[in-house]
Amino acid sequence: MELAERLLKGDRRAVARLISMVESREPEAFEIIKKLYSKTGNAYVIGITGPPGAGKSTLTDKLVKKLSSRGKKIAIIAVDPTSPFTGGAILGDRVRMSDLNTNPNVFIRSMGARGHLGGVSKATQGAIKVLDIYGADYIFIETVGVGQSEIDIVKTCDTTVMVMVPGLGDDIQAIKAGVMEIGDVFAVNKADRDGAKRTAREIDMVLDFNKSDWRPPVELVVAVENKGIDELLEHIQKHREYLESTGKLIERRIRNSKFELIDLVQQKLMSILFDKSNKEELINKLSKDIVDKIIDPYTATERIFNEIKMD
Repeated sequence: MELAERLLKGDRRAVARLISMVESREPEAFEIIKKLYSKTGNAYVIGITGPPGAGKSTLTDKLVKKLSSRGKKIAIIAVDPTSPFTGGAILGDRVRMSDLNTNPNVFIRSMGARGHLGGVSKATQGAIKVLDIYGADYIFIETVGVGQSEIDIVKTCDTTVMVMVPGLGDDIQAIKAGVMEIGDVFAVNKADRDGAKRTAREIDMVLDFNKSDWRPPVELVVAVENKGIDELLEHIQKHREYLESTGKLIERRIRNSKFELIDLVQQKLMSILFDKSNKEELINKLSKDIVDKIIDPYTATERIFNEIKMD
């Protein structure tokens, strides 16, 4: 448990090692998290999501620098798309935030999505716990940027910032189901472009249908020029105050824990299913039988679960 002691002392190498172990699903990493779980719950988790090219990395970089200048300890998990062929990731987000690497108050970790849909990595929840134990005041999760299916971030964060940009060529993009519901704060980045104010108005109009007590603010920002960053950070802070004062922060974290628990149970079931070679042979046989119309998919599913129960 030397790693556990180093983690509690704020050793950055221990943090990096543990996150790698979580990604590799090494049992020791989860034993350490179990032992130190009582130390979690102090970090405030902020999600940064939006379409590719919206400037999420630049925006994250500016927000983090502002908080760091106030003496806050910050961690960033930047999730990058993974090649379906090689399994590799470019990890370009880390390149865009390279000057933060020398900041002693900031820890950056890039993670490949590894085919996991929803814009985040499967190992994100474990990494958040490691960084929380490490003592981060804020943890930023920057998602892949895959579009409308990228809604898993809402199951992970306390506050989700939706980054939009003008000129994407789709005026209706802002009102598509799933996208609008996940934003607690909206940032229209690259606001020096034509159409930025119109994009902000369209988002604001859609928010008129919002039934929540919290009306998400819409802020115009130009991240590369540091414009609107202070205002955006203020909106994030106000959302936090709203959640804390109404008790909704606890409600949100209970909901997120439920999502995580269900996901972990699903992963466990899948590992039970595929860890046994005879089960894989059965699945291969049943897959062929389904195509040959010897059996239907529903009966095949029941047969697999019956096999598991017999074991």
